[in-house]
Amino acid sequence: MIELPVIPSEQQRKKRPDWLRVKLPIGPEYAKVRKLVDTYKLHTICESGNCPNMGECWGAGTATFMILGNVCTRSCTFCAVATGRPNEYDTDEPRRVAEAILLMKVKHAVITSVNRDELKDRGAEIWYQTVKAVKEVSPTTTIETLIPDTKGNWEALTRMIEAGQEVVSHNMETVERLYRRVRPQARYERSLEQIRRTKDFGQRTKSGIMLGLGETVDEVLKAMDDLVANGLDILTLGQYLQPTKMHHEVIEWIHPDTFAMYREEGLKRGLKYVESGPLVRSSYHAERHVNV
Repeated sequence: MIELPVIPSEQQRKKRPDWLRVKLPIGPEYAKVRKLVDTYKLHTICESGNCPNMGECWGAGTATFMILGNVCTRSCTFCAVATGRPNEYDTDEPRRVAEAILLMKVKHAVITSVNRDELKDRGAEIWYQTVKAVKEVSPTTTIETLIPDTKGNWEALTRMIEAGQEVVSHNMETVERLYRRVRPQARYERSLEQIRRTKDFGQRTKSGIMLGLGETVDEVLKAMDDLVANGLDILTLGQYLQPTKMHHEVIEWIHPDTFAMYREEGLKRGLKYVESGPLVRSSYHAERHVNV
């Protein structure tokens, strides 16, 4: 039987525990990345998603770029990215992203995007052109693409993942029972199928789950089993942090020992790599996931 540390219920709604404290982003390398992002008019999930690791990652000269704008067609209750009707996408964006990655001398780049459900191809062509542009100007740079749910448009999925990236990620975000509340426009089984089709295409597959939304241990372990059954290679698990009072509340602060337990359970189930900790996000230490 798995024994977990007990956090008294009266403490669960109080301020963040000490293990979730992070340093403010500072330093010359952070400033350099900040300038490049502004100069090339790029969006990063680091900013739009209020990532707690932005200081560490940007300080190391890396960033996760968000293409296809910064307005999403979905209304997930955990996400800080703006929801609404996006503008027309910028066909010059692939070039700008590639040039910024070249100037930053990035060895491993992570690229993600908002959902563009209003587009027939879900933005797949911009995805393809962005990866190709990065590879052309920085042929030694490895790439992870964190792609959205294509709503069953498998032709769009193929186009998104055939440009030569080394890792293809699609986040499950939460357990099956909480999908309707957390990801109301997504479907658990459809996301699993997207991962399975990505694996069948021959790609290294990756996904991420947030904890603290009200899931149980058994539900997390079942999600791991489902992901392994659908060909997942790499899994990240991190603490959910509520972006604003309008978003889904934090139900529980997950103890670091529990994250350690999940890592061991994931490896036991056959996952090749598990990144699990309170501050872990899907692109955290992403460079380590290329060769697993």
